[in-house]
Amino acid sequence: MRRAEPLVHCLTNSVVRQITADVLLAAGAAPAMVDHPEEAADFAAVASGVLVNVGNPTAEQVEGMHAAIDSAREHGTPWVLDPVAVGGLTLRTGLATGWLDHVPAAIRANASEIVALAGTGAGGRGVDSTHEVAA
Repeated sequence: MRRAEPLVHCLTNSVVRQITADVLLAAGAAPAMVDHPEEAADFAAVASGVLVNVGNPTAEQVEGMHAAIDSAREHGTPWVLDPVAVGGLTLRTGLATGWLDHVPAAIRANASEIVALAGTGAGGRGVDSTHEVAA
């Protein structure tokens, strides 16, 4: 990763932006937090990968997420879905389950979020899982 220095397009929530950037930098990647709807598609087209984190979304970020996912698919850019607290909240659950049809390269989630995405549970307790991994 340090040799490739991938450019990672992060559409993520305000709670973890700095942490996400710091971890990516420490790993040798170049993070960019581009979530404006008028820029997200263009940036996803040139990024090495796209991260979509549905935690704490604003209406503008949701527009940017849609645009980035569509662009990533069009340009063959892998994208990762992070379905934060899916199952417990209607908006983010609808977004995340709808985006499954857009075939993310990976899903970064806890057990309760995966169970909710599969439609077999109501999610966890906020961002905390109430399911065991075996579920």
